[in-house]
Amino acid sequence: MSTTVAAYAAPAPKAPLERTTITRRAVGEHDVLIEIKYAGICHSDIHQVNEDWGQAPFPMVPGHEIAGIVTEVGSGVTRHAVGDRVGVGCFVDSCRTCVNCLAGNEQYCLKGMHATYPAGPDGQPAYGGYSTHIVVDENYVLRIPEGIGLDVAAPLLCAGITLYSPLSHWQAGPGKKVAIVGLGGLGHMGVKIAKAMGAEVTVLSQSLRKQQDGLRLGADHFHATSDPATFTELAGSFDLIVSTVSATLDMDAYLGLLTVDGTLVNVGAPAEPNSVSMFSLISGRRSLAGSMIGGIRETQEMLDFCAAHGFGADIETIGVEEINDAYQRVLSSDVRYRFVIDIATFAA
Repeated sequence: MSTTVAAYAAPAPKAPLERTTITRRAVGEHDVLIEIKYAGICHSDIHQVNEDWGQAPFPMVPGHEIAGIVTEVGSGVTRHAVGDRVGVGCFVDSCRTCVNCLAGNEQYCLKGMHATYPAGPDGQPAYGGYSTHIVVDENYVLRIPEGIGLDVAAPLLCAGITLYSPLSHWQAGPGKKVAIVGLGGLGHMGVKIAKAMGAEVTVLSQSLRKQQDGLRLGADHFHATSDPATFTELAGSFDLIVSTVSATLDMDAYLGLLTVDGTLVNVGAPAEPNSVSMFSLISGRRSLAGSMIGGIRETQEMLDFCAAHGFGADIETIGVEEINDAYQRVLSSDVRYRFVIDIATFAA
């Protein structure tokens, strides 16, 4: 039987979010019902509400950084049990048969992954984590280890895996020099993860305003990109640069910071096209790449890694009535470093 649950939704594009109710489907044979405890606020939630990435169905319940407790399982569920601590990230299904899905790269499903929100495969609204409960197929539900709190784990389901995946794929580790561009919700996780992997970590930020934070998070070095001397002093320094910013960068300048065979990976997605001189790549056999979240297997690996090293995201916990204010603060870069909604405040 389907159930009606409380949620916070944008009734129309660019509209403030407001309290409402939504319907969750009945728990099927392979489904898990999760009582959501915490939901992270991702900048992409704001992009979706504002239709920055194209038209979407409304009303919209954002949220793809979800942590909670299993309260019911379907008759065929084997991966999870009632009482388990679990999480849900950016997608809740995929075709399961294409070469990418079979390789554990469901995020690159050739038929298109089914995002947690805003739309399901039928084009109808799919509701995210700003709600009290969600029903998800067991194969797309992650286990949150006991070594990490549900609140600080929630942002790992997007911000954490978005950085872990490229750092793992391009083999950040001992002997590698890694630079993280931007120290925000994504970048602060990049610093923590790269340092835990054993790399020498540098933060490249617009200014030195967050220098002490960067060093506290584990960075070995911190440089201001607004200073032209930075690009001269650090030329040819890094094996791997991960850019987390959504602003248009001077790609040639950043490529010049790479060693021979170095790679610049973009996980931030500027709205405007960028340009690059091929000589910036040819002159050092350098690579320009992109990366998007991670598959289910890799996301579980990331959660286990973070728990083993004793860290989650740096968060500011808010009540549901503070969501609209939090959106404005995200746009003003006024958060250190991720807002997480305490879903218990729905009962207040």
